[in-house]
Amino acid sequence: MSQDISRLPPQIQQRLLRLQQLQQTLQGVMSQKQQLELQLTEVEQAVTELDKLDETAVVYKSIGALLVKSEKDKVTTDLTERKELLKMRVDVLAKQEERLRTQVKDLQEKLQQDLRPVSGPD
Repeated sequence: MSQDISRLPPQIQQRLLRLQQLQQTLQGVMSQKQQLELQLTEVEQAVTELDKLDETAVVYKSIGALLVKSEKDKVTTDLTERKELLKMRVDVLAKQEERLRTQVKDLQEKLQQDLRPVSGPD
């Protein structure tokens, strides 16, 4: 297949290369976004569970491999801040994903036009 590509005009080769790069970047962004969405879901569940607890409940916070006793309000505040940060990062990645999808689509359309056989007058 690489021999077939080498027969294409340089401009088309560059567009194909750019398309591959955009698709790889898009996959990376989608993967990052998915991981952050999972973290966000976990944080939201933890906040929900904390809200159910009595103010005097004993709460432990994970710090690396340790569980450390902490105040419920402090843990709730930390988790809420983390939730907002994760939401912001997911939003940024969603916008980046949309831009990349648009770029991929536009480039695919250009390539389809470039590769369309030229029909001459009959």
